[in-house]
Amino acid sequence: MRGFARHLANFDPRTEVSPVGILPGWKRAKPYVYADAEIDALLTAALALPPADGLRRWTYHTLFGLIAVTGMRISEAMGLERDDVDLYAGVLTVRLTKFGKSRLVPCIRREPRCATTPTGATRCSDHAAARPSFVAEQGGRLLHQYVHRVFWRLSREIGLRRPGDYTGPRVHDFRHRFAIRTLLDWYREGKDVEQQLLVLSTYLGHACVRDTYWYLSACPELMEEAARRLDRRWEVTP
Repeated sequence: MRGFARHLANFDPRTEVSPVGILPGWKRAKPYVYADAEIDALLTAALALPPADGLRRWTYHTLFGLIAVTGMRISEAMGLERDDVDLYAGVLTVRLTKFGKSRLVPCIRREPRCATTPTGATRCSDHAAARPSFVAEQGGRLLHQYVHRVFWRLSREIGLRRPGDYTGPRVHDFRHRFAIRTLLDWYREGKDVEQQLLVLSTYLGHACVRDTYWYLSACPELMEEAARRLDRRWEVTP
């Protein structure tokens, strides 16, 4: 709005341009990096959701597991259609999501391993055999507010949140964790992260690689690995 007002002021000097600092600056939430055991506990708790003979427990077990394994946005996972799932190739097709982009997402990673879900593709296959997409118990698509309520309930049950907490780990943090762990693995394997970063950016569906760079500063472990590589690069051998 301030930029538009400055533009109008060129034509009408009476246009008021609001000063800087009226509204607080926007800050990105610091991601929570889940431990493998926490994801395992969350998925196990999802399998205990009532009713015992219903689809609900398998729906949330699969949904949260799929997001953790693939790094998809929650809206992308919830929007999957049956034709978007290739069970033989282990590939998901994400169509026209954020920024109007479509992409292919392999779901055959074996990390994070969970006691009840060895791979994302296996559980995706099991769920797809039962239903064409993620659906509510009474039919119809899942609603975001209900998914988040279930997540908050499960996260309290396993100790990730305390009763009454309004902040804490989020579903979206599964996506952050995927990106951070991928970058960490590349650093530890000695890969050229600068070259690989564009691959990760495309995989995650970012509009600009700058959005992926943000993950480098979001985790102390990543900064430590980056610093070690910089030290090795500039180390002078006597």
